[in-house]
Amino acid sequence: MTRRTGFDSVDAAILLAMTASPRATVLALAQRVLLSRNTIQARLTRWDQDELLLSFERRIDPESLGYRLTAFITASVVQRQLDAVAGALRDIPEVLEVHGVSGERDLLIRVVGEDADDLYRVAGSILAIPGVERTSTALVMRQLVAFRMTPLLQIVARRKGR
Repeated sequence: MTRRTGFDSVDAAILLAMTASPRATVLALAQRVLLSRNTIQARLTRWDQDELLLSFERRIDPESLGYRLTAFITASVVQRQLDAVAGALRDIPEVLEVHGVSGERDLLIRVVGEDADDLYRVAGSILAIPGVERTSTALVMRQLVAFRMTPLLQIVARRKGR
């Protein structure tokens, strides 16, 4: 079982420094946050052991890969087939993320497509998954706030006096 101990204000300061300079060395991070190199390394090691950090996969704009359209698809699924549906969604390259949600629908699926026809194909492949009963697609017209963590890290860093 994974231990989820969370981040304190010192951790938040280190993470803010990492966000500002993603390629910084441990020594550079230590200098930036005024801590020893050993302290930084110990915290990084603990985060890895506790699985507190998600993938370091670089964020790439799908449009730069030719996927000009983004959509959110909500889906209703047969609950006892949820794991199989999730596995099938994982196999569709244009599916960027899937969330189980409360409400009228069971899943919120973020997808991309090269154009309207491609997006139609992706939506159809999702609907064709055994266990998916119904879908609804909403096309993203414009992103107003991009994914971000910095404001949360700033709150945590301030909360504990760092």
